[in-house]
Amino acid sequence: MTEELIEIEEDREITAKFSPGDIVKGFVEREPRLPNCVPAIKFGAKTDLGRIRENNEDKFDFFEVEDPTLLAVRGCLYAVADGMGGHAAGQIASEMALKTLVSNYYNSPNEDIATSLLESIQAANGAVYGVSQMVAERSGMGTTLTVAVIAEDRVYVGQVGDSRAYLIRDGAIRQVTHDHSFVAEQVRAGALTEEEAELSPYRNIITRSIGNQETVEPDVFIEEVHVGDVWVLCSDGLTGHVQADEIRAIGSTQSPTEIARQLIELANSRGGRDNITVFAISIRDIWRSNGIAANSEGEEPQQESTVVALGEPSPEASSEAKRGIKRLFGR
Repeated sequence: MTEELIEIEEDREITAKFSPGDIVKGFVEREPRLPNCVPAIKFGAKTDLGRIRENNEDKFDFFEVEDPTLLAVRGCLYAVADGMGGHAAGQIASEMALKTLVSNYYNSPNEDIATSLLESIQAANGAVYGVSQMVAERSGMGTTLTVAVIAEDRVYVGQVGDSRAYLIRDGAIRQVTHDHSFVAEQVRAGALTEEEAELSPYRNIITRSIGNQETVEPDVFIEEVHVGDVWVLCSDGLTGHVQADEIRAIGSTQSPTEIARQLIELANSRGGRDNITVFAISIRDIWRSNGIAANSEGEEPQQESTVVALGEPSPEASSEAKRGIKRLFGR
């Protein structure tokens, strides 16, 4: 982006404008191609102040693309950040991290998605850390960051901190990410049980965050995309009150918007001690390049997975695929 993310002018901080055109400008020269497949996605997201806090330092963001080439090389991005730091610093940290992440990821020249995601998380860390060093009132600010990129038949999950990504599949739930917290590391080392960790006075101490140090080491996980999968990204304001099996029960039976709403209501009913953010992503279908259009009678395809042999796309297929991609995202 041509503008600085933070402009400091007479002690006044201004977050930069967020231009989709700037974000994707690095890809306009790429060789056009269709993605091998495109997951049909529905999502719902909600963030809530909770019952105790006076301001919300949580943020969520997403970037869905319709261009077939960009879908193939970058996919769609969904993320949650939980900021920390006084004097509104946490709000600035989480917003900066998400904007920097999206901009760097979609402008990365690196062909490998996992590497691009890792480098973009590190760029977000550098942006937040830089401001924390320049502005005295922002010293020590930081944020967690949990991001899911869905590209063709893979999900790439990036992680720093103790926000989480859960995968609900075939009626079971699994935490894909590892918490970067003191108690979680003690549990993994066998020094604490899960029950002891939940009661520990140190359970809110995180060991990695965006912006706390000059460099950070993100985790990146790669999962396959399956029809029927539900991903839940959330801040610890949810997991401090709601157990994984409860997330599974709601996530397995509700629409994405209802998943986010009901989980937040549940956390608030139990005290809502922190800001709460939930991002629910449902994989409704997987569309293949040559089977992405409506059927021969003009009806919309059914929800069952469509698997069609792939071949070199003709101009007509490419045009139809673009129209199909727009239908997938409701635009």
